[in-house]
Amino acid sequence: QVQLVESGGGLVQAGDSLRLTCAASGRTFSTYVVGWFRQAPGKEREFVAGIDWNTSITRYADSVKGRFTIARDNAKNTVNLQMSSLKPEDTANYYCAVEPLRGYVPTVENRYAHWGQGTQVTVSS
Repeated sequence: QVQLVESGGGLVQAGDSLRLTCAASGRTFSTYVVGWFRQAPGKEREFVAGIDWNTSITRYADSVKGRFTIARDNAKNTVNLQMSSLKPEDTANYYCAVEPLRGYVPTVENRYAHWGQGTQVTVSS
């Protein structure tokens, strides 16, 4: 069983940057695709970004392209989501999720088997 822990959320102002981290306990990410999703109040959970650990294939939602960067940290066995030029509409609870998969990054949440508890990101205007 993979246990995921997100960290790095907080309250920032529009235009600021923030880095979220997803860490796995119990095993490495070496056979997984890692995705970041977010859910704002009253809205459905949506895909933000994902990375195939083995191939480094990445995928982004159009709303975050050019502002967010997902990357793996082999030494720490973590996946980071670097968020820049944050906007109030980026306010949400951010979740990381993993799926044992290679060569493709799904954007649909039901393709991911394991989820973290989330970390809140609030961007003030």
